[in-house]
Amino acid sequence: MIGDTSQELHGTAKLNTNSFTIEMQKNALYHFQQLSSEYEKIAAHLHSQTKQLEQRQKQLDERQKQLDVDRLKFSQEKKMNMKATIEQKKAVEKVLRLAEDQRREKEKLHKRIIELERKLEAKQALELEIEHMRGALQVMKHMGEKRGMDMKIKMDKIQEELKEKDEELDDLEALNQALFVKERKSNDELQEARKELISYFEEQSGRAFIAVKKMGDLDTKPFQKAMKRKYSEEEANEKALELCSLWEQNLKDSSWHPFKVITDKGNCKEIIDEEDERLKYLQNEYGDEVYMAVTDALKEMNEYNPSGRYVVSELWNFKEGRKATLREGMEDILKKWRRLHKRKRT
Repeated sequence: MIGDTSQELHGTAKLNTNSFTIEMQKNALYHFQQLSSEYEKIAAHLHSQTKQLEQRQKQLDERQKQLDVDRLKFSQEKKMNMKATIEQKKAVEKVLRLAEDQRREKEKLHKRIIELERKLEAKQALELEIEHMRGALQVMKHMGEKRGMDMKIKMDKIQEELKEKDEELDDLEALNQALFVKERKSNDELQEARKELISYFEEQSGRAFIAVKKMGDLDTKPFQKAMKRKYSEEEANEKALELCSLWEQNLKDSSWHPFKVITDKGNCKEIIDEEDERLKYLQNEYGDEVYMAVTDALKEMNEYNPSGRYVVSELWNFKEGRKATLREGMEDILKKWRRLHKRKRT
């Protein structure tokens, strides 16, 4: 009896031990699974962060490369701008120097012209005096045949004076010729200065009061407006280009001379012949604006290049609608140059 009870207690204790062990194993397994799950989460999070950091690093590397490219590009542009500024400065200084030389030369030329006029008046007075002396000499020769030695002495004296006057006249003619050559040279230099200014302004961009105008260049806007009245917008542009091209060829045709000569206050001048068949057709078919565009280009060509009939560059005052003077061109350059230096200082 006692033995059976002891066996039961032993069995129960064994069973309890087994149950506790199993429970511990379950708890351990559960904790392991928890730790494993947590580890996987941490690992996944770390992997995600690593990917993000790698992506960020890649973006930073690309940005750095772009910054390097931009820095190099900026450096090159800066060098080019500096070079362009230096070249512009040289060009401006060259034109300024040339203009100043021409201003001084023009002042000298003005003085020479005054001197030339004075010498010309002296020459005319001298020529008149020589004529009088020659007339008097002829009279004395006629009278000398009757009056003898005294008259001959007077005649010899007049002849000597006449010889001196002739030499003086030759000197005046030589001086006048020298002044004429210098005047022509100065005018040539002034034209060269104008060409330099035109060349400088042709390289400038943007709208300005003083700029280069193409004399004889055909304005296309009236042609586009005229074609839009007849065709759709897409077709109108094509038709306007065709018509404009045709009239550009007409303008260059030196055999076509739609001008007539009139006398105005004793002066002869050429004006547009309104009865010219081509122009009458143009006006009737496409209107006054197109007609004015063509006749304006014709007048400019006839004034600036009547023999060649091609477009010529001219320094132009667009504010006043006329040919610009050298002084206006130089003043415009100086204003731009001062503004440029003012911006650099600020």
